[in-house]
Order: sequence, then C-alpha cells, then structure tokens
Amino acid sequence: MAKIRIVIFAKLPAAGFAKTRLIPALGAEGAARLAQQMLHHTVREALAAAVGTVELCVTPSPDEPEWRQQKLPHEVNLSYQGEGDLGGRLSRAARRTLQSGESILLIGTDCPALNAKQIKEAADALSHSDAVLIPATDGGYVLLGVNQFHEALFNTIAWSTATVSAETIIRMKRLKWSIELLPACHDIDEPSDLAHLPQDWLNRT
Repeated sequence: MAKIRIVIFAKLPAAGFAKTRLIPALGAEGAARLAQQMLHHTVREALAAAVGTVELCVTPSPDEPEWRQQKLPHEVNLSYQGEGDLGGRLSRAARRTLQSGESILLIGTDCPALNAKQIKEAADALSHSDAVLIPATDGGYVLLGVNQFHEALFNTIAWSTATVSAETIIRMKRLKWSIELLPACHDIDEPSDLAHLPQDWLNRT
C-alpha cells in the first residue's frame, strides 16, 4: 500500500472571508470564530489518525502573515491552493500528491463530526479499494480518498450543490474503480446546519 497524505483544504478563518453563509446567524466575527474552531479540530483529528503526512492546503497564500497567527502544529505542512475554481484546485493537489507516489485523502474543514477513527477507516479502505468516500448529508462529500488520479473526478462538477457526491460516484464507476462508501456526516454550511453542531461549540462562538 502506498503512503498516505491527508490534504486538508481550508480558507483563512477571517471575518467576512470564511463561513460567510453563516453570517446571518452568527455575525461575521462569530462565523470566523467557528471557522477557526473547525479548522483546528480538523487538523487535530487528522494528526491523531496517524496514517500519514498532514498537509493544510490554504487560501490565501500561506505566506500571508495571518496564517502565522493560527499557531498550527509544527507537524502540519502548509501549501497554497492557487487560483481557479474548486475543481481545478482539488485536481492540482490530487495530481501532485499521487504523482509523488502517495495516496491521498482530501478533506475540508466543514465537518465537526469527522474524527480520527473515521479518517483511519478511510485510509484502511484504500488498502483494498481504488477510492473511498464519506458523503455529506447535503449531497457533497466530507472526504474523498483515491489511489490514482483522474481529472474526471474534479472537472465540470457542479460544486456546492446536492449532486456532488452522486456525480463523483457515477464518474468513479465509469472508470471501473472499486469504491468504499462510509457513513454520511453533516457539514456545517448554512444556518440550519447549526443544529448539528455540538452545543459547547456554539457557546464558544
């Protein structure tokens, strides 16, 4: 089995930049604080899974001084998402990781339910499947893991819609890849999603 790299896609948790759809419920500062909590939670769980290198692929550039204020663990590698739509940015990260000889687990920072156990289960799935996916209940996905690259998983996907997960699965089946699906989790994107947030998290925002 190839080495695994966990690549976490993240925005800088700044007011008016991250989690903007939650601003009506939490305000710009509250939404940013929640984004920061979810970022650090995801990094902690990825490190705790202990399945491989953890990379935080960020926007804006990691050279921006605001990233130093996040005080991220020293074990985490920082990289830049670059320009383009989400599909193009995911595609670049996946291509370079897979071309380096590592398998990849791509995750975001929107799911407080995602934990080290689930990440380890996803990594284990790649030992016997071409791909692994944790769907999000809103139709997206929480985690996508693959052992090989194909641009079809990222190009012309209608991102931020209820069809992302289903369309990704259809495309993997067309490639005749074996897929392991793990139980779906809730992303926190809209005010209505806050019902799925641990209550003590809301008390901190």
